Amino acid sequence: MSGSSLFEHHSIDYVPLRERRGKLWHLWPIWFTGGAHLATISSGFIGIAMGGNLLWMTIAVLLGCAFGTFFMAFHSTQGPQLGLPQMIQSRPQFGYLGALLVWCFALVTFVGYCAFNQVMVADTVITLYGGDRHAAMVVVGVVATALAIIGYDLIHKAQRILAYLLVAAFAVMTLLAATRLRFPPAQFALAHFTPVPFLTQLFATAGYQISWSIFVSDYSRYLPRDVGVRSSFWWTFAGSFLGTSWPTLIGTVAASLHPNDGVTAAIKTAADTIVPGAGGPFLILSILGLITTSTLMFYSASLTLLSVADSIHPLRPGLWQRPAALVLLLVVTLAIAFDSSGEFAAQFGEFLAILLYLFTPWTAINLVDFFFVRRGHYSVREIFNPHGIYGRWNWHGIAAYIGGFIAMIPFFSTGLYRGPVARTLGGADLAMPVGLAVSTVIYMWAYRGFDLAAEIRRVEIADRGLDPDA
Repeated sequence: MSGSSLFEHHSIDYVPLRERRGKLWHLWPIWFTGGAHLATISSGFIGIAMGGNLLWMTIAVLLGCAFGTFFMAFHSTQGPQLGLPQMIQSRPQFGYLGALLVWCFALVTFVGYCAFNQVMVADTVITLYGGDRHAAMVVVGVVATALAIIGYDLIHKAQRILAYLLVAAFAVMTLLAATRLRFPPAQFALAHFTPVPFLTQLFATAGYQISWSIFVSDYSRYLPRDVGVRSSFWWTFAGSFLGTSWPTLIGTVAASLHPNDGVTAAIKTAADTIVPGAGGPFLILSILGLITTSTLMFYSASLTLLSVADSIHPLRPGLWQRPAALVLLLVVTLAIAFDSSGEFAAQFGEFLAILLYLFTPWTAINLVDFFFVRRGHYSVREIFNPHGIYGRWNWHGIAAYIGGFIAMIPFFSTGLYRGPVARTLGGADLAMPVGLAVSTVIYMWAYRGFDLAAEIRRVEIADRGLDPDA
């Protein structure tokens, strides 16, 4: 199959240079709005609920967000270079079939997030105005799915409009909160440092940001190739860091004022204290961001699901494929949401921890391969070739992933399992830095002596449709 016909066959995945119509600054609003919603606000409750105070949890949120966004933003820079969704880019590191390992984890993440979002939006609406919980979930899911079916352009427009509204609302509430809210002195005591809540909040925030890495290139792949790594990095970093740290800190403030209330009640009470009657409208605005974020998740989930299906049995091109995948995903997420208990939202911290464990090895391998091993030299044509130069299974990447994941197990600290090191540290979770380091070392060791010049030649030959081993 020629290069051009291959790209046409996989047009849902690859964006040719002639179709790159995106604008660099659009990365800022899409990732600001992607984080500026009620689920992010709820993540600010984690450390406070464990006994941390406002001062140290603020530091933990800022450090964790900066750390996680650093990796996420570098993944974003890959989109303009390759024109591919994020998960497709895993094939050179794991192989044509080996990439199914991380794709399945990505699907679990997308489905989990969408189900969680449906539950949170429905519970918030029911708390404020009453009604049928299941009907509210259906409405949320259908709206998000419809936006995803319409596609990329509408998603960007919705994110930009909502970004302006959210920035204005957050700014007003923050300025008024600084003058009208009063906190107990203990909330700002330097001596009130507790390592377990601090580390839990830090790495929960970092893991939340890293979880965006699995689809960040889905929205930067429409940019021209010449935008540059630095520019795409900073536009993504600025939008995502502000869009996550700001609402997370809003949640931290609300939790410190009303530690015994649930997420929705605490936020509503805090907002009503700042501006009487503002709690309900503020919550509604926050769940609008949650709906458009679900759209991002559904859109990327459909790309991943179709890639999984195509890896197992090549799909013939058709306009029906993405809508059909989206409808299937909607049914699955609604089934999970309908079956959820009242504690589902309260388990968000556990969900973030699991995401952190699953994607820490992957993010290390993907970035090391792109920036240090192959240095951006890939054959897009061969990424779609099941018998191409990247092979069906790349045991270097698979071994690095498994090694990094196993190394993290003693450091796991969740309600489901707490490793021996975590128990020794009083429950502190240090799995993320361990997984990053071990996966990086294994992958770099596996590619010691890698001949980049020979790889570039193989890519050039492969892109011309010749035998790379000739």
